[in-house]
Amino acid sequence: MDKPLIWLHGEIKTPPFSQAARLEAGFLLRKLQRGESLALPHSRPMPAIGPRCHELRVTDKRKTWRVIYRIDADAIVILEVFEKQTTGTPAQVIETCQRRLRDYDSD
Repeated sequence: MDKPLIWLHGEIKTPPFSQAARLEAGFLLRKLQRGESLALPHSRPMPAIGPRCHELRVTDKRKTWRVIYRIDADAIVILEVFEKQTTGTPAQVIETCQRRLRDYDSD
């Protein structure tokens, strides 16, 4: 059975995603829901955010998108969706994701 997606923030829609990028993101999220592991170039671990946290990488025509997520036993928790503009993940994104996880886990 597929794990549900729990969206704490963000969405993947056209626009701003191109149709191709939206379909790629949906395809990769479906793999995660089915329990498949993703690795580079599609996903990489994000231990700075927390355990089981990863960054999904979606390349668009002129943009690069990131979807920060955590793999839980019962769900895939989406923490943030943003356009990547720098080589590193902005500190504000990391802090915001950590706060969202704290709030989610305490509820």
